[in-house]
Amino acid sequence: MSDNKNLAQRRRERLRFQLRRKAGGRPRLSVFRSSQHIYAQVIDDAGGRTLAAASSLDRDLRAALKTGADKDAAAAVGKLVAERAIAAGVTTVVFDRGAYLYHGRVKALAEAAREGGLAF
Repeated sequence: MSDNKNLAQRRRERLRFQLRRKAGGRPRLSVFRSSQHIYAQVIDDAGGRTLAAASSLDRDLRAALKTGADKDAAAAVGKLVAERAIAAGVTTVVFDRGAYLYHGRVKALAEAAREGGLAF
């Protein structure tokens, strides 16, 4: 089990290193998914602060969603984080999928954020 955690940690660090090199000062759209919910943050690494955030635990989404662990919830979170990021003045980001594959809920969140107006 610890080998899997080490591999995931190495994958996460490797991806973040590449993102920092290619970001060009753009904020990072970071995704975290658990077995029950999904979370997204737009992070300014230079300033060390979160510019916008959304999750399937938000009150507005919680009432509208059946569960926080499906593609519909991920798409709703993607649209909401895009709205909040644009309200904060961010239009272009770098997508940080963490150690997750670009598939399923992570892909649904990314596509919804693109439809919401974020460019990456």
